[in-house]
Amino acid sequence: MQYIGIGIISLVIYVASILILNIGCKRKMAEAMIWSVFLLIVISVLFGGRPLGETIADSAKNALGQEVVYAGLAFVFMAHVMDRTGTIVRLVNILNSLAGRLSGGSGYVATLGCALFGMVSGVASASTAAIGSVTIPWMRQTGWSKERSATIVAGNGGLGNVFPPSSVMMLVLGTEIVATELSADQLYVGLMSVGVFVLAYRLFLVFLFAKKDGIQKVPADQIIPLGQCLRENGSALVILLGVAIPLLLTMGPTGDFVTARLADTKGASQSISMIVYIPILITIFAIIEGWKHLPHTISGWIDLLKGSLGSFSELGVLLVFAFVASRLLVKLNMSGEFSTILKVTAGLSPAVIMIAICTVVTLMVGPFNATATTAALCGICYTALRSIGLSPVISAVAFINLVSNQSCVPPQSAPIYIASGIAEVEEPFKIFKDLIIYYALPQVLFVMLVMLKIIPVAGA
Repeated sequence: MQYIGIGIISLVIYVASILILNIGCKRKMAEAMIWSVFLLIVISVLFGGRPLGETIADSAKNALGQEVVYAGLAFVFMAHVMDRTGTIVRLVNILNSLAGRLSGGSGYVATLGCALFGMVSGVASASTAAIGSVTIPWMRQTGWSKERSATIVAGNGGLGNVFPPSSVMMLVLGTEIVATELSADQLYVGLMSVGVFVLAYRLFLVFLFAKKDGIQKVPADQIIPLGQCLRENGSALVILLGVAIPLLLTMGPTGDFVTARLADTKGASQSISMIVYIPILITIFAIIEGWKHLPHTISGWIDLLKGSLGSFSELGVLLVFAFVASRLLVKLNMSGEFSTILKVTAGLSPAVIMIAICTVVTLMVGPFNATATTAALCGICYTALRSIGLSPVISAVAFINLVSNQSCVPPQSAPIYIASGIAEVEEPFKIFKDLIIYYALPQVLFVMLVMLKIIPVAGA
C-alpha cells in the first residue's frame, strides 16, 4: 500500500465524487464534474505544493488548448445543421437502401465505421464524432434508443487502435525497447489477427442488442430501390467530401505531396487536423447541399444557433472539465505512481503481473487517452510482459488492445460525452454500466486470453 500515493487516491476520490453526485444525488453530469474538479483543485493545492492561482491557470490553459474540445462542439453543431437541412434524412434513405433489410443494420455499420475510420484517424474522439454524427441519427430513426445508439458508438470509438495501422501502433513501435525486438510487419499481422476476434464480438453485440431491444428490419415498403434513392437523395453524398479532403491532405501520396509543398512553412502541415477540419467542412457542404431548407434571414439564423446552445453548453463543460481533471491528476503524479506499482510487480507470478497490467492500464486510460497512456506505460508494461516469457508480438498486441479501451471507461472518457451529445442523452451516466459490462470488461478479458495464449496471435 505504500506505493499508492496522493495521485491514485485523488483519482479514486474524484471518480467516487462524480458517481455520488450524479447517481446518488441526481445532479447533472456537468455539475457533478465541476464540483469534483473543484475537489481535485483543493487536493492539488493542499498536497501538490503549488499555489491556487497557478494550479487553476495551468489546468485551464491545458484544457482550453485541447483541440478535441473545439472539435467535439463542432461535431455537435454539424449534426444540428445536417438535421435542419434534411441532409441526415437523405443520407439515411441511402443507408437504408444499402443495409435496411438487415435487423439493426445501422448498428453494424456504426461498429464497422468506427473501426475503419479509427484506423485512419487514430483518435477515438474523432472516430466517435465522425461516425456518430451520421450513424446515431440513422440508428434512432430505425428504432434504436438514444442511450443504446450512444453506447454502441462510444463503445467502439477506440476500435481503430485495435486494427493497424494506428497512431498507437506507431507510438509503440517508436518505444526503444520495442523497436529492438519487433518489426512493423510483425506487429501489423499480430494486431490484425486479434482484431478479427474483437470485431466479431462487437458485431455479435449488435446482434444481441437488436434482439433485446426488438429492433426490426426497415419495412420493405419504406426501402427505396438504390437507383431511385440515389437519384432522389444522392446530393447528400457531397458531405463525404468533408471527410475525403482532410484525408487526402494528410494521408498517402497526396498527403506526402502537401507536406512537401508546405515544408518551407514551419508547422504548416501539422496544422491540418482531421478532427477539426472534418466537422467544419461537412457543415459547409451540408449548408450548400441543403441551403433551400435553411433560414434566409438574420433572425432565422439566430434561432438556428439558439437551437444548438443546449448541447453546446453541456458538452463543452464536460469536455473542458474532463481535461482539467486529467491535468490535475498528472500534476499529482498519478501516472508515476501507476508506473511504480508496475515496477514492483517484477518478479511476482505471471498471473499477478498480467492482472496488475490490465488493472493499471484500464484505470489510467480513462482519465487520459490511448496516446498519453502509451507514452507513459508502454515501455514498463512491455518489459513486464517480456519478463514472464511472452513473445514481443504478444506483449505489444496485448498492450495496444488494452489502451483501445480509452473510449468506454467512464466517467472521464471524452468519446462518451461526444456520443451522448450527438444522441441527445442528457444523463450520460445511464450508459456507463453497459459500456463497462459489454465493452470495457470484455476487452480486458480478450487481452487476458491473448496473454494466456488462448487467443492465437499471428507471428507469435
